[in-house]
Amino acid sequence: MKKIITLGIIVIFSFFAFQSCRQGPPIRMAEKVNLDLYMGDWYVIANIPTFIEKGAHNAIESYTRTSDKVIDTRFSFNKDSFTGPRKEYNPTGFVTDDPSNAEWKMQFLWPFKSEFIIVYVNPTYQYTIIGRTKRDYVWIMARQPKINDLELDRLIQIAVDQGYDRDAIQLVPQLRQKNNSTQEN
Repeated sequence: MKKIITLGIIVIFSFFAFQSCRQGPPIRMAEKVNLDLYMGDWYVIANIPTFIEKGAHNAIESYTRTSDKVIDTRFSFNKDSFTGPRKEYNPTGFVTDDPSNAEWKMQFLWPFKSEFIIVYVNPTYQYTIIGRTKRDYVWIMARQPKINDLELDRLIQIAVDQGYDRDAIQLVPQLRQKNNSTQEN
């Protein structure tokens, strides 16, 4: 029953994501994304969440290349608290813009694909922003579970400059281990 409910949620999400693609003025894409450097774990620091990720804690997006332009994705988080049940979604990313590699389509359920644009990635591949033309969702991510306030403000400003509502962007609680003790970030 749980798998049927999860599948239903994915179908509904995919339908609405598919319907809302490419509405609005163009959004800036990163000029060039080195896919090999982009692969790996990214902690979601702030976002405008989709309905499935509302209340997410410890959110991590992980990317693995399976071929030249195909990316296996694992999005996992704890639901509603640091100790809540762990949820995981595994869409497939398809790189659609060559040569920038900054525009992907994410497929949660065949045949539906949703827009996924790498708006920004810093030169050392420590910070990234994912957006959509409709400006309904955004993800600000980092290689570490915590970033300093100045860097976070700078990344949020990049999203705002691309047309996102600052007040809609919310922090995603992250937990990290330090010297065998748990800390909230």
